[in-house]
Amino acid sequence: MSSNSKAGIQYPFTEVPQKGEWQEVAKGIYWLQMVLPMVLDHINLYVLEDDKGWWIVDTGIKLGDTRERWELLLANQMSSKPVLGVICTHMHPDHVGQAGWLCDSLRVPLYMSFREYYSARAFTSLQPGKMSWTADQHYRRAGVGDDYLQSEAANMRGFGSIVEPLPTAFNCLKEGQVLEIGGRQWLVMTGAGHSPEHVSLYCAEDKLMLSGDQIIPRITSNVSVMASEPEANPLQDWFDALRRFRRDLDADTLVMPAHNAPFYGVHARLDYLIDHHEGHLAAVEKACVEPQVAIDLFSVLFSRKIGMSQLGLALGESIAHLHYLCAEGRMERQLDDDGLYRFRTIATESRPYQGVHELDSLPIEV
Repeated sequence: MSSNSKAGIQYPFTEVPQKGEWQEVAKGIYWLQMVLPMVLDHINLYVLEDDKGWWIVDTGIKLGDTRERWELLLANQMSSKPVLGVICTHMHPDHVGQAGWLCDSLRVPLYMSFREYYSARAFTSLQPGKMSWTADQHYRRAGVGDDYLQSEAANMRGFGSIVEPLPTAFNCLKEGQVLEIGGRQWLVMTGAGHSPEHVSLYCAEDKLMLSGDQIIPRITSNVSVMASEPEANPLQDWFDALRRFRRDLDADTLVMPAHNAPFYGVHARLDYLIDHHEGHLAAVEKACVEPQVAIDLFSVLFSRKIGMSQLGLALGESIAHLHYLCAEGRMERQLDDDGLYRFRTIATESRPYQGVHELDSLPIEV
């Protein structure tokens, strides 16, 4: 077992599953990996064994050799039983990208939360290469120039290019629902911020959690205000979810995340994630004593240069922290004569400042 004592994290598995392979991480729970074409180069998927068959948790993206990897597993390790269902934790393409193909070819139902399923349906229906006036306004008010907007309009592929057509029916997962799989009671725990209604599965009796992107050991999930909901406050939703998970999860839980590797140390990790964003808030608040535009805060929030391909997500993170501070009454926003939103700190006392952080984890940008 490897460990990271500084972060209070321990990794019980030192080997990563290779193509066509999986690794049993608990009785009846199998870990596999698929490749992603980005800096974050992999996603962890899981298969749960039941007496009657298999349950798939997340599916990989519609790119590369993802389908080939599934075909190898289905023809070998999974050939003795049928697949019973596909569970997707949330709408991002690396999680839902192959759900349509798996569900249709195997004739099995899809399980997602309401907001995740319909968000995925909406995003896959967008026409590539077109930007709405609302999105254009959102970016311009944040300080984005024509060079980025024109490159986005030209290169935007849309979810549809990296997600197989979704099933036209699904089974809705809800907070507090229990799924009985493999002799275990899996509690559905939902959280927002990274996505609209992210699903994690928790077996309290065996201290096991399939966490998706809700809790990841080495990287931090992107929390963004998106152009599709420009007045949102996702960071408040994210804090609410992290604190509820911190309260409800056993400290000795084995967490099986969508990225990096299964780990112990969930309380330490949740404490870090909360501190991480509170450090961001302190940095933003300090920087906005003089009015600032969202795009000008990248050097405050991120310790590495943000490239064109990551600008949209970095901007979303920046706006998320600004909106949270506005909702708390610690900051005000005004639209200036140039059509830019300028944010100014109005709180009298300051937060402890913890410095800048990496923009560690970015979902597929489309």
